Amino acid sequence: MIKLITGKKGTGKTKILIDQINDAVKATSGSIVCVEKGSTVRYSISRKVRWCDTEYYDIEGYEAFYGFIAGLLASNYDITDVYVDGIFKIGGRDYDKFGQLLEKLDKLTGDDVNIVFTVSADVSELTDNVKQFIK
Repeated sequence: MIKLITGKKGTGKTKILIDQINDAVKATSGSIVCVEKGSTVRYSISRKVRWCDTEYYDIEGYEAFYGFIAGLLASNYDITDVYVDGIFKIGGRDYDKFGQLLEKLDKLTGDDVNIVFTVSADVSELTDNVKQFIK
């Protein structure tokens, strides 16, 4: 299942994400992964969460990001939740390509894995293929 936390820069999306990550640690018996570019979230989340910096793995663009997530899920069947902070820093601000990524990830994960993204944009800016994942 794909979920989006949307809003302009400075609206508290990362704080919401951090709270959701730390709540998930208490609630799940599976593995949790946090992905970001840089280390903004790293020291605010539980050490039980597998943290990944896309800069370390040289991930840029939505195709590379999809491959990275697919690889994570293929290598660990216990992953129940993936949290991604600042997806536009990783893939770029092409809303249509972002929507295509979300559709591919939704097919890949189904109801088995929750993926939550922070999206630095107002809902009115997003394309329909992205808006369908706002819950």
